[in-house]
Amino acid sequence: MSDTGTGTEAEALSRQAPPLEDRPQEALPRTEAAPPLLPGPGQPPGSGPGGTTALDAAPEPADSGEAPGLGSFLARAAAGTAVLTVLAAVLGLVRDQAIARYFGASDASDAFLIAWTVPEMAATLLIEDGMALLLVPAFSLALTRRADAEAAKAGEGAGKPETGGEPGPDPVRELVAATLPRLCVLLMAGAALLMAGAPWVVRVLAPGLADPELAVDCTRLTAVTVLTFGITGYFSAALRAHRSFLPPAGVYVAYNIGIIGMTLALHSVWGVRAAAAGVAVGSLLMILTQLPTLLRLLPLTRPRFSRPKKRSSRTAPLLGLTVLAPVVLFVVSRQSQVLVERFLASTLPAGAISHLNYAQKVAQMPMVLSLMICTVTFPVVARAMADGNREKARQRVERDLALAGMVVLLGTAVVLGYAPQIIEVLFQRGAFDTADTEATAQVMRVYAAGLLGHCLVGALSRPFFSSGRPTWFPAFAMGTGLLVTMGAGYALTYRFGVAGIATANAVGISTTALLLLMGLGTRVVPIRARAVALALGRLAGAALVAGATGWAAAQLVPDAVLSLAAGCVLVPAVFFLTGLALRSPEVVSLLALIRRRFTDGR
Repeated sequence: MSDTGTGTEAEALSRQAPPLEDRPQEALPRTEAAPPLLPGPGQPPGSGPGGTTALDAAPEPADSGEAPGLGSFLARAAAGTAVLTVLAAVLGLVRDQAIARYFGASDASDAFLIAWTVPEMAATLLIEDGMALLLVPAFSLALTRRADAEAAKAGEGAGKPETGGEPGPDPVRELVAATLPRLCVLLMAGAALLMAGAPWVVRVLAPGLADPELAVDCTRLTAVTVLTFGITGYFSAALRAHRSFLPPAGVYVAYNIGIIGMTLALHSVWGVRAAAAGVAVGSLLMILTQLPTLLRLLPLTRPRFSRPKKRSSRTAPLLGLTVLAPVVLFVVSRQSQVLVERFLASTLPAGAISHLNYAQKVAQMPMVLSLMICTVTFPVVARAMADGNREKARQRVERDLALAGMVVLLGTAVVLGYAPQIIEVLFQRGAFDTADTEATAQVMRVYAAGLLGHCLVGALSRPFFSSGRPTWFPAFAMGTGLLVTMGAGYALTYRFGVAGIATANAVGISTTALLLLMGLGTRVVPIRARAVALALGRLAGAALVAGATGWAAAQLVPDAVLSLAAGCVLVPAVFFLTGLALRSPEVVSLLALIRRRFTDGR
């Protein structure tokens, strides 16, 4: 364990009591497995920072194991996040159903999806990956400094010698004051530039689009998301660093409600522009969803603390250009796969972009659900890395990869087996006909081949950026995968159409995942890459068997709803039985846990 200043900061951060969303800490149950936090200097035993009782949290142990009670907290946080993620996914399907019902797979829906490309990239850069990878470590460091200052203040109040520091502002508020105003100015300028340059953006993204003027109008309506998504991502990173996960998980619920409401209310008047306006309204609702909790954690006025002389006066050491550049390049390269897809699809017949979009949105639902595990545990990995506890970081990352892989591969098996039934149940109504269902289902099955790669890229990128040190390897890996996607796309699109584009996506993202898996163990966290690959290979084998079984059984039931309902039972059963036969440790452990729970319940 490091004895440098970084280690000291990580130890102070471990004393930060994790609030469980909007519930007051006094309402949290104290469990025997989760003793109170270690007291800081001058604090009475059982007290958290500032003298408040810290419940359901524990200090970092000296060994590589996780803190007692931390696992239960993460499990509850993951469960709450899962509920909101599923709700957002369901509303996302309702959103896509509304667009498909009113506009089908047509020139109008293609124009909207081209305009939606910018918000999708902004969401990845400003909410899901880029902002979180930068700001979670920065806020964690600020919280560490606040905990040190509160401990020093408590020590002086108990009659201990003064630390020799001078009064200073709250480090967290100092970080916000130094970064948020500048960020808002930059984002407002970006939104204004996008509105002015919308015609040029549309020509670059989709040179073969049949109705570019409609796409330009939609792009100008959605341009506001450059600002609103940036503020949303900033709030989300701050809340997650405070271990408040539910409001950030609920932003996409609010976002989809805005799109659905505007589409239903105004589609007969504005056409597809109503959906674009809904994107802007939904993005404003994302900010309002998090604002009350943020104001509670960052009140307008806070007392000034004692600032130790040995501390640096820098407010955001983790937000320098050397750290910012590789994160931005990685995220932009990752989202550029969508740009490549839509650029190539714009040269195909009308509706190709829509088929790709519907297939991708549905196929990636298992990937989104699997990555919520890594989202919740990212602060834990960042803390272990800052503390120099590489063994704990290794255990956490390997566990996350196994769990995320099992979730996404089970979803992959369902997609492989029942893609036509899924699309028919979700979208086949109104302007979306049988031909659209067949084309979208074919693409979705091809996309499924790359779901594990997408999941691994999202899971493996977080440890690279968790320490706050500049690292260019993820950007290199993602750039390599993007080049593979572009090359394969140009080679396959002319002959295979949208299926060729989906194949190129799967090959490119899998290349990136392989490079990240190989590089993580030698550069950041000493994971056992061969053991992880073997475990994922067994799960992939179970997914292939379950998917093939579902594919064969789906033809036996003509009704799509009944067939899909049967598949939701058949595919998981075959998946877990095959996993047992292949001796997958993750499947064995999960089934043993379920058996033990039922046994204890009796």
